[in-house]
Amino acid sequence: MHERKIVIFTGTSISHNEARSILDATYMPPIYRGNIDDALREGYRIIGIIDGIFFNKAAVAHKEIIKALKAGVTVVGGGSMGALRASELDVYGMIGVGRIYEWYRNGIIEDDDEVAVATNPDTFEPLSVPMVNIRETLKASCRKGIIAHTACMKLIEIAKNTQYGDRSYLGIIRQGIQRELLTAEQGKMLLEYCRNHETDIKKEDAILVLNKIAEIAHG
Repeated sequence: MHERKIVIFTGTSISHNEARSILDATYMPPIYRGNIDDALREGYRIIGIIDGIFFNKAAVAHKEIIKALKAGVTVVGGGSMGALRASELDVYGMIGVGRIYEWYRNGIIEDDDEVAVATNPDTFEPLSVPMVNIRETLKASCRKGIIAHTACMKLIEIAKNTQYGDRSYLGIIRQGIQRELLTAEQGKMLLEYCRNHETDIKKEDAILVLNKIAEIAHG
């Protein structure tokens, strides 16, 4: 397998170093408009889209992906921007994988802000927590008996009403305490749970994208 055959756009849902330990490929920063044309010119035959730019630059366009698919290039998406685009373009042959892709495809989630995060411009690391992770982590904490179902639903609502770049477990829990949804002690326990046992859906789905591409490349 030639290294330049596969290109994957990521860095936020999973770091390039960790991704490289799973799949040998060329890794690029989160995708934005124009990157697909560059990849086609450079001869890549498999394009993996995990992360992408949502609001700072023009997002990757549907027509770019369709052009790649028509050229016989395999395009796999999941995790973040890749999940969103795959849910819209699987009818054209884009391959979607993971829970987030399925949630978008089935209309369980619809908004871009479900997966959007603020990132470090140099490393692409997330500086805020994605809504999909917050929701699943809070639901898991509820199942563990750390918070009541009503408090869980209200905290999810607080998170959804917070601008995507400002979402953090600490901020959400502080608001929960202020609104008397949680005691200070419950807040402390919940924060510890969220920080140490986060349900990182985006990363789980990013790994599924890498595994799917490995399967396709070696199949």
